[in-house]
Amino acid sequence: MHRHSAQEAQGMGSNGGGAKPPAWEFHATGPRNLSSPGRSAWKNPNYRRIAISCLVQAAYVLEFDRQENRTGETAIAPNWWKPFKYKMVRLLIDPRDGSIYGALLEWDQIAALSDWIMRRPDGAPKAVLALRGTVLKQSTVARDLEDDLRYFAQESLRGSVRFAGALEVLKSAIDTHGSNNVCVAGHSLGAGYAMQVGKTLAKDGVFVECHLFNPPSVSLGLGLRKLQDKVDKVLKRYISGSSSNAVESSHPGQKGETVSEIGEEKLIKEVKRWVPNLYINNSDYICCFYVDRSGVPTVTAEKRGDGHPEARAKVFVIAKGPQKFLKAHGLQQWWMDDSELHLAVNESKLMYKHLKSLYVKET
Repeated sequence: MHRHSAQEAQGMGSNGGGAKPPAWEFHATGPRNLSSPGRSAWKNPNYRRIAISCLVQAAYVLEFDRQENRTGETAIAPNWWKPFKYKMVRLLIDPRDGSIYGALLEWDQIAALSDWIMRRPDGAPKAVLALRGTVLKQSTVARDLEDDLRYFAQESLRGSVRFAGALEVLKSAIDTHGSNNVCVAGHSLGAGYAMQVGKTLAKDGVFVECHLFNPPSVSLGLGLRKLQDKVDKVLKRYISGSSSNAVESSHPGQKGETVSEIGEEKLIKEVKRWVPNLYINNSDYICCFYVDRSGVPTVTAEKRGDGHPEARAKVFVIAKGPQKFLKAHGLQQWWMDDSELHLAVNESKLMYKHLKSLYVKET
């Protein structure tokens, strides 16, 4: 049966055309055959992915409700968290334009009791910080694109007020519930924020569950630095005039090599303390470069047994997913109950770069 798209024409963050009710209604665009959140549902990786992606969609729909002046009984967003027995306890509002860019949701035991769920299921987070991506609508597009360009140019979102706001709310949730009971998740630009706040806390030894849907992997700053590195190497080789010096200039030196080797070994052993979950579609050129160590978007079978490398990140690649860019970058594919995912070999060059800074002191 055809599903109405909840997100096209919303740009990087949402993937569905038209964007008029009931296009964002949970019953029209949400997951089918959704099981009860009771018992061991949250232990099932598919249920967990579906639930958390829907909570991230709630962050989008909160902003859509705001723009369309839908409040109270007319609001659509609550339908995206109620089936999972969560409640919204705090909005994240951008002071620059008043837009909603995220929400803190907590387990709602009273709502759960109405379905005879006597206690929070094992594995269900007490709190989820959900962060949306870009919405190409007049009232928010300027600030959304400002932060998109910030990442594209600098490979960092730290200068944004949204980063500071998300970090503050996440720290508050951890103080209340404990880091083992808190999850941060985001889509597209929101995934960029989720990664950076999670990484910031990890540097302080605080590790939270992290789910990143279509995280941005394209950085102009990174590309320019790589180009500059190549230019520098060519110039050094030209000036040196000898192949031996050229080889030496291509490698930072024995001391540097030793530090790198020791650092990589340490990373492999320690990075397992904070292992973000990435969800990638190879047809999405914004996120596909996380998949392979070489930067080539490929799907590789999971290795098992003693030869399995230590996880640096869990990179899930959708099989037979949407091929056209807008849908390939959309959030809706991740709550489809018939989605088939493969765990890629954990050798993402970009994730290695992100996580290495947590444990290896750069010289």
